[in-house]
Amino acid sequence: QVQLVESGGGLVQAGCSPRLSCAASGRTFSNYAMGWFRQAPGKAREFVAAITWDGGSTSYVDSVKGRFTISRDNARNTVSLQMSSLKPEDTAVYFCAAGSHVGLANGRAAYWGQGTQVTVSS
Repeated sequence: QVQLVESGGGLVQAGCSPRLSCAASGRTFSNYAMGWFRQAPGKAREFVAAITWDGGSTSYVDSVKGRFTISRDNARNTVSLQMSSLKPEDTAVYFCAAGSHVGLANGRAAYWGQGTQVTVSS
């Protein structure tokens, strides 16, 4: 089992650059690719970003490319999502997830966090 706990959400203004963090515990963190997903009100959960176990490769949904950056620290068992140039349409619950890189990019994860709300005001 891997337990994932997100932090860093809240109410932010458009254009701000908050950082989400996810702390992992349980099985070996570096065994897994890590990812971020989000779910806006009334919409399906969507893939946002993923990073391979060693941080050597990342992938993003087109709508966040150039604005969001995913990173990980295997020594601290954490994965982060640095967001910038936030827009109201980025408002969603953001979930941390662990799994395979291909699986994450296709919406599949072995483990999920409970989510953290990010609300972007215009």
